[in-house]
Amino acid sequence: MRKLVLAAVAAVAIAAPARAAEEPSIQSQSWSFEGVMGTYDRAALQRGFQVYKDVCSACHSLRHIAFRNLADEGGPGLTVNQVRALATSYKVPAGPNEQGQTVDANGNTLTRPATGSDYFPSPFPNEQAARASNNGALPPDLSMIVKARVGGANYIYSILTGYGQQPPAGLTVGSGRFFNPYFRGGQISMPPPLNPDSVMYADGTMATVEQEAHDVATFLAWAADPKMEERKETGLNVMIFLIVLASLLYFSYQRVWYGQH
Repeated sequence: MRKLVLAAVAAVAIAAPARAAEEPSIQSQSWSFEGVMGTYDRAALQRGFQVYKDVCSACHSLRHIAFRNLADEGGPGLTVNQVRALATSYKVPAGPNEQGQTVDANGNTLTRPATGSDYFPSPFPNEQAARASNNGALPPDLSMIVKARVGGANYIYSILTGYGQQPPAGLTVGSGRFFNPYFRGGQISMPPPLNPDSVMYADGTMATVEQEAHDVATFLAWAADPKMEERKETGLNVMIFLIVLASLLYFSYQRVWYGQH
């Protein structure tokens, strides 16, 4: 039995470096929202939304975020007028018309301009259309992607900046796939989405791939946890209250009960 255990340990020790070589550790970045006092960088949120809108939204949905959320406290800080203008540039399925119809004579879904209360529509009408447009791969929804992936924002950043490297010896990249060491298996169906100056930032920030990746990862972190700042503020207030309460109870005990038993 002891020999079997030692053999298993040795096998794990040999396999671990191999896995590490195949799947390198994700790149660790500094994020403004980390830690108990962390907050979202408003400028990064706005730039990140611009990257999502101009680049990512062509394939990826954001179905848990409504247009009005972009103007909520703790978010990117868009104004109500900006949200209204943004929403009307999108089309969403319309309800039944006066005749109770939801499609036109050609079978196309009736649409209307979105409003602030609508959620971001999917770029594809259904899963089949999404796969047909992406070589059989289904682009994931991004509204919860930071929570759904181990490593969170660091993983998103690593994936977006991990293109352009040479695959290791023995790995053949399949047709329609791209080598990315941070993706499980090393092969990903998504083409490199970011390029230098993929977007033109309104604030004049230089749009390098690393900057774009950092900004959109920040925005997606907010999308996955839009109430983070409110939650942290509430938790801090509760801790302050408990500390004050504990102090009052202690001094009350000292004054009233100390030495009475």
